[in-house]
Amino acid sequence: MDFLLNINVQFYILSYLIGGIPFGLLIAKLFTGKDIRESGSGSIGATNVLRVLKETNPALAKKLAITTVVLDALKGVVLLIIAKLIGLSIETLWAIAIFSVIGHCYSPYLKFEGGKGVATGAGVLLVMLPIETLIAFITWFIVGKVLKISSLSSLLALCALILSSFIIHPDIDGIKTHAPIFIIAFVIVYKHIPNIVRLFQGKESKVI
Repeated sequence: MDFLLNINVQFYILSYLIGGIPFGLLIAKLFTGKDIRESGSGSIGATNVLRVLKETNPALAKKLAITTVVLDALKGVVLLIIAKLIGLSIETLWAIAIFSVIGHCYSPYLKFEGGKGVATGAGVLLVMLPIETLIAFITWFIVGKVLKISSLSSLLALCALILSSFIIHPDIDGIKTHAPIFIIAFVIVYKHIPNIVRLFQGKESKVI
């Protein structure tokens, strides 16, 4: 058990446990008494918070959805900032980013179910690759405004981030590989498979 005394391992465990906190579920339950897993897409993310709660209280639903996005993004951001301040290596920072996203998508508090990883992924990537994440955000915003399909805007934003990362950072500083980005992207895309199927079937719901 000596490995648990290693500060890197401690941060990996913390990032997974904090990443797994289901803020969307907790916030919706606290303010409305609803379990958002039982309605809409069944996800614990901001989109489903908005989709489910707007039926009864649109104004509150929007506020809670925004709060969910912010808290889900901060789950990885806070730990990464602390890890940076104490001088942990770039390799460790990328691992913290990955574990935060995995924790959100496969929460230990929800029998290893969870959200789609978009907000948490955006948070950690904003710290690690700020310019690429800004490009992704612009893509997400434009596609979301035009098509009003949350999953499609998220997936296209992810594509924009990956493509721009190869242009802006052909060799990722300190690690010389895009592997961590692809791991995060794989987890997010995998969690979106039901959405992708519905997109091809023309059955994916719009967020209005």
